[in-house]
Amino acid sequence: MGLHTFKQPKHQQGMALLEFTLVLPLLLLLLLALGEFGRMLFQYNTLLQASRDAGRYVASQAWNSTLGTVSLSSTLQTQTKNVAVYGVPANTGTAVVSGLTTGNVTVTAVGSNHVQVTINYTFCPVIGGGACAGSITGLFANSIALSIPLVATTVMRVL
Repeated sequence: MGLHTFKQPKHQQGMALLEFTLVLPLLLLLLLALGEFGRMLFQYNTLLQASRDAGRYVASQAWNSTLGTVSLSSTLQTQTKNVAVYGVPANTGTAVVSGLTTGNVTVTAVGSNHVQVTINYTFCPVIGGGACAGSITGLFANSIALSIPLVATTVMRVL
């Protein structure tokens, strides 16, 4: 009895390379989409923490003991917006998330003893060219918008 070696048929040569070439773009797209999803969750978590910090700041400053109610002066609102965007009451430093401004933050009194800080932000993925106004067209009949609105809200009782 002799040893028989296994030989691949000639028509199977190069099939693995062809299959890899067909599957590689889909795998790269999936990998990039997963990375963008992770980046979006990171930015949302950062916005949530910024709204909590700003909520804590305004809750410790907004109580008017003479009137027994919440008092939101324009200075306190400006300082709270700066805490949400820059992390400090002064308008200095860089934003916690790129593109975030004090115009994205709203500070309101809720009831007689609660304050609310809301941050509205539009997430712009890098995959689509980085433009928030951009959309994907070409492969689809309708365009697909790339911007995703993120809203972080915190309500706290004043101290």
